Amino acid sequence: MKIVARVSALAVVLALPYMLMAQSPPAATEVTGEMRALVTLPAKHGAKLTVTTPAFDDHGDIPFENTQYKGNVFPGLSWTAGPSGTRSYAIVMQDTDGSMRDSTGLPTLHWTMANIPASVTKLEAGMTTAPAGSIYGQNYRGTNQPYLGPHTPPGPKHRYHLQVFALDTVLSPDVMASYATMIAAMKGHVLASGEVVGLGQAMTTSGQH
Repeated sequence: MKIVARVSALAVVLALPYMLMAQSPPAATEVTGEMRALVTLPAKHGAKLTVTTPAFDDHGDIPFENTQYKGNVFPGLSWTAGPSGTRSYAIVMQDTDGSMRDSTGLPTLHWTMANIPASVTKLEAGMTTAPAGSIYGQNYRGTNQPYLGPHTPPGPKHRYHLQVFALDTVLSPDVMASYATMIAAMKGHVLASGEVVGLGQAMTTSGQH
């Protein structure tokens, strides 16, 4: 019995570094936090949207089913209706504990969508088809890309900002060719905005995830 107990204790000790690596909190400072869309595209009069997802609480852990490690299933997203004059919604998902591998130094871009009809304030979990009239934009894999969940590297957790914008305009499809042109077209047109933040972590070999 003592041998079994010692073996069990040793297994826990050996697994502990992997568990701690997966569970360690994000760094105190976001590497590219001040460059995320919500900061660079301020809403007129500071109006806010309340954004939620059924998959996790704000600043809670993102389930692995919603990451590239396992399934890459869209988690679902809801937001409160924009103010009078809202003509469409746009969404930007960014990892602010990482940065794009290019000269921009912007947060890692996971998903963009625009021209979501003003009547739509909810995207169902598991969504595979965008609402009629809406357009996918760029992420780090290219243009016209659907939801791309986290693939957090080993180490501290990363923060993923799902940001929603109520716009007083509808974007021309050609501006969705790049993040830069999308953001430029949105400037001055944001009536309200909000976000929900999820924490992503690496799937380790510890058997815990």
